Amino acid sequence: MAEKNESNNSEDGRWTLQGKTALVTGGTKGIGHAIVEELAGFGATVYTCCRNQEQLDQCLEKWRGKGYKVEGCVCDLTLRPQREMLMEKVINFFQGKLNILINNAGILLVKPATEFTEDDYSIIMKINFEASHHISQIAHPILKASESGNTVFISSIAGLVALPTSSIYAATKAAMNQLTRNLAYEWAKDNIRVNAVAPSIINTPLIEAAKKNPLTK
Repeated sequence: MAEKNESNNSEDGRWTLQGKTALVTGGTKGIGHAIVEELAGFGATVYTCCRNQEQLDQCLEKWRGKGYKVEGCVCDLTLRPQREMLMEKVINFFQGKLNILINNAGILLVKPATEFTEDDYSIIMKINFEASHHISQIAHPILKASESGNTVFISSIAGLVALPTSSIYAATKAAMNQLTRNLAYEWAKDNIRVNAVAPSIINTPLIEAAKKNPLTK
């Protein structure tokens, strides 16, 4: 792989995302934050969201200071109307065409399986699976309009193997993996590639937050 120069383009100029557009959910922390920086560093124009206005403003200020083209808004992905509001903003910002969708936002709550409550199940399912599915649905027209669409789900190794104290989280990631297969099959005709990335444990704020409060991401 060619080494990157300071602008994150390959030295021979072939590796670039100049002119491409991307939406990254949950882009102000952890994996999402790194993805925003990587995409923007390669020249893409990025839109992101989170639930905390102060956190979003701090990130946008830092990114703009680096010369990155990043915009964003506050959005609670547990709420269907807010997901629709997010996509309206994205459609307007990118003038109806989207090249890259990264379904990254997620939460983790660590508990023995016997201790999960109805509320635990609801919130984890809404953010980790329902929101990703819904965002993908309503992004489909503008991904198709780009004639080169890419959807990436940030899954987890927990969706592939058994791990302790994360049964509901693991179930949402397993569902995400199957959704990836189905959408890849259905949307190939629309020139939309669909993939999932399933990392193992990564040292991000999500890990510590999960031990205290699942709603902090």
